This record gives sequence, structure tokens and C-alpha cells, in this order.
Amino acid sequence: MASDKAKELARQQKAAVKAEKQRKKNSTDPHDWGQWRQIREMYKLAAGENPRFPWILAGGFAGPVIVLTVVGLFVAPLLLWTMIGISAGMVVALLLFNREIKRATFSRVKGQTGSAQVALEMLPKGWSSTPAINANRELDVIHRAVGPCGVVLVGEGNPRRVRQMLANESKRHASAGHNVNIITIVMGEGEGEVPLTKLTDHIRKLPKTYDKAQVEDINRRVRALDSIRPRLGGVPKGPMNVRGARKALRGR
Repeated sequence: MASDKAKELARQQKAAVKAEKQRKKNSTDPHDWGQWRQIREMYKLAAGENPRFPWILAGGFAGPVIVLTVVGLFVAPLLLWTMIGISAGMVVALLLFNREIKRATFSRVKGQTGSAQVALEMLPKGWSSTPAINANRELDVIHRAVGPCGVVLVGEGNPRRVRQMLANESKRHASAGHNVNIITIVMGEGEGEVPLTKLTDHIRKLPKTYDKAQVEDINRRVRALDSIRPRLGGVPKGPMNVRGARKALRGR
């Protein structure tokens, strides 16, 4: 009797594992994808936005291989120079792949409410971001990132309304901690604004003031601030899931 129950339990567990594998295989959620599928889907995204993408990758790989192989014909050993060329070609191709994925992602989401969060999700390790911490009926939105430079508040929408919302959020966050750097950014194409395509790099270049432990402490304080904040209903949390792109751009 016990043996039959054990066999039935094993059968059910095996069926559950098989069903889960099938669900992930058919899933459209990047969280369910393996690494190779993420890379494949990112390739499709970039190729769809730029038909020259395959040729860009091919040229990026072949260029260093050809150049260093030619060097090897004059400076022995040839095989060593060829291997160095292959390694260099792979690095160049990967850099180009990441650059084109970033361009394709921004091109896909540009103009959509919540697009700033895509750039924040591409920040490197050591940063955390929270989408749409505040918004109004006109869908002007404030996002937040916390990292080595402190708290970064990013607003997107009508610049006049966004600047007022950023000022209010800055005061609110100032009350959450002592002497924490709070930086406000208006995303846009106007004077004094940061375009979507440059937002990630702009934030990464901000002066680093805090170490890992201090960043974690800031995160705890802003989460405590969020716990007493009224919940926002129906606010977009970003136009698309870019988990795969984010991992690739971080080099992880």
C-alpha cells in the first residue's frame, strides 16, 4: 500500500515537473525564459528594428580576425595572432550586440508612458529602481532609482508639471533620511532635460558618494516611506519587460 502511494506521488511529481517545463516553453514572460531564449528574443528584437543588425555583428567579428591574421602573416606565430583575432572579434561582436539591443529597446518604447523605467532597469549592479512611485491623471510619472550617488528621481511627461512633482517628491524623500543626496532629472528632449537614450549613462556618471551598506540603508528608508504612501491605481509600470536586455547590458 505504502509502495503504491509512493509510486503515485512520484508520478504526480514527474507530471508536475513536465507540465512546468511545458508552461515555460510556451510562456511569453521573459522571467520564464532560459538564457539562450532570452538571447534569441533579443536578437529578434534588434533585427526587427535594424535589418542591418546581422551584418553589423558579422563585421564586428570578422574585422579583428582579418586584421590580426594579416599581422600574423608578418609577425609569427600566425596561429597565435589568429586566436587573438577570434577573441577580439567575439568581444567586439558582444559590444555591438549590447549597443544594438539598447538602441532597439529604446526605439521600441520611446514615447510610451513608463519608458524611463526601461533605462533605470538597465543600470548596473548596485542600483535598484522602483517604477511609478507617483503619477497624476495626465500620466506624468515619477520613477526612482537608488544607488551609489543616493536617490535619483526621474520624471517623464509635461516638463512644467513634472518639475513640480519632482520638487514635492524631493521634499518627501528628504524627510526619510538625513543628508541623503536627492537628484532630480526630467526626461525629455528639451533644454535641461535628459533624453531616454542617454538616461542610463547620465545616471551612471553621477558622483558616487555611498558604499554598499549605505545604499542598503537608504533603500530601507525609502521603502519605509513607500509603506505610508497612498497606492496608485492603474499606473503603468513600464511599457515592456526588459529583463533579458537588462542582463545582457549589465554583462551578467
